[in-house]
Amino acid sequence: MASTRDVPKEMQAIVCYAPRDYRLQTCPVPDVGPGEVLTRVLAVGICAGDAKCYAGAMLFWGDEDRQAYCQPPIIPGHEFIGEVVKLGKGAGEKYGLEIGDHCISEQIVPCWDCRYCKRGSFHMCMPHDIYGFHQKTPGAMAEFMKFPAGSINFKVPQSIPAWQAAYIEPLACSIHAVERGEIQFNHVVVVSGCGPLGLGMVAAAKQKSPAKLIALDLFDWKLEVARKCGADVVLNPSKCDVVEEVKKLTDGYGCDVYIDATGHPQSVKQGLLMIAKLGTFVEYSIFIKDTTVDWTIIGDTKELNIHGGHLAPGTYPKAISMVAQGLLPLEDIITHRLPLSDVVKGIDLVNKSSHSIKVTLLPP
Repeated sequence: MASTRDVPKEMQAIVCYAPRDYRLQTCPVPDVGPGEVLTRVLAVGICAGDAKCYAGAMLFWGDEDRQAYCQPPIIPGHEFIGEVVKLGKGAGEKYGLEIGDHCISEQIVPCWDCRYCKRGSFHMCMPHDIYGFHQKTPGAMAEFMKFPAGSINFKVPQSIPAWQAAYIEPLACSIHAVERGEIQFNHVVVVSGCGPLGLGMVAAAKQKSPAKLIALDLFDWKLEVARKCGADVVLNPSKCDVVEEVKKLTDGYGCDVYIDATGHPQSVKQGLLMIAKLGTFVEYSIFIKDTTVDWTIIGDTKELNIHGGHLAPGTYPKAISMVAQGLLPLEDIITHRLPLSDVVKGIDLVNKSSHSIKVTLLPP
């Protein structure tokens, strides 16, 4: 018999049907089977990926080289925190959860059977069932959400307010990006873009104690938040030549690690010009259009290490710990808390970005 508390049969949810076609409607509350967890969603963040999916980005809706990743109709949302309201057989013992606990699930539900899962790289799982995009894994923009069997789930301290706990997922991604940078104590590190991911990267990079940590953004008010996250130097590319400024700070060499969190072609070009020979370039973004650069810089000129970053394998516990310890100025990072019904307004805020950093939705 499943452990449970009273749960209604229907719920309000946002359903994605197509680019710019997201609807608030009534849906059945999911039931749970063995090993599954049902949660009441307490808060859900709007990821830049959610916003770009809404806008019609190629990654989600396909192009001549790729099939569409999004499978509508689907409930979006992969940044969330929930309260356990029902446990399928064995789920409580497996995950150390009880009714009433706050919990989070990693954004991907691995198949555990493909080449990548068997090698331990579950974040590259071949079916790639991320919450909020595939039919097998409906997301958190709803009153209730199911964590399927095979999901990776963690208990979250209730001392963390729900609107802050929804930031654990993007912070975990930021930590993974920083790990991909292989930062050393003598490194000069640049993080380009001070949105939710970039600010998390600044905070995570600070934990690595680099020689100098530099943050870049087009908005001065976001750069001030970056200072609170641990940046030693902040630079605005609209007000100075950031390539020259970084070279001045490094005796002409350039930075050792450049992490791009903008998804903008100009940031990629800027980083390749700024980075030192034998440096490491980390790309952790979703691009709305193609990017073209001179690849000679990567090979014959600088012999760079180019590292992609995807999801957050193994970093959720560290992210939970950082949020619980108050290591980030979340009152400044989470700029908007809106009702679930205002999802389109929230997406517009994310896409414009001039007046927002992290936008969080609060289901009824």
